[in-house]
Amino acid sequence: MKPLEGIRVIDMTRYLAGPHCTMLLAGLGAEVIKIETPGRGDIFRNRPPFGGASGHSLKKQNEDDLGFGLLHRARNKKSITLDLRSEEGKKLFADLCTKSDVVVENYAPGIMEKMGFSYED
Repeated sequence: MKPLEGIRVIDMTRYLAGPHCTMLLAGLGAEVIKIETPGRGDIFRNRPPFGGASGHSLKKQNEDDLGFGLLHRARNKKSITLDLRSEEGKKLFADLCTKSDVVVENYAPGIMEKMGFSYED
C-alpha cells in the first residue's frame, strides 16, 4: 500500500512545478485527476520531442503523438477536459471538488476566484 492511497487530488496545474508536484502525489498513490481545457489541453501535449506508435521525433508523426513533457509529468494520472467558462463545466468541477480531498493549482493570485472558485467555496 502506498502512503497516499485513498486520497483524490484535482490537478489544475500548468507548466513545470505544478505538474511535477502532482506527479509526485500520484507516484505516492493518490488518485490525481488532471483537468484540461477542451481543444487545447496541457501545453506540453504539443511541445517536442514527441512519442507515439511511430517512435519518437522532434516533429509529430501523427495526431496521437504526445510531447514527452506531458508523458513524463502526467504518468499515473487520470485526465478529463472541462470548459470552466461554461455553467455545465463549472458545475461538474464543483461536484468533483466536493468528492476530492485536495485541489492543486498554480494560477496567478485571484484567477480561481475570478472563475468562481475560491478557497472558501
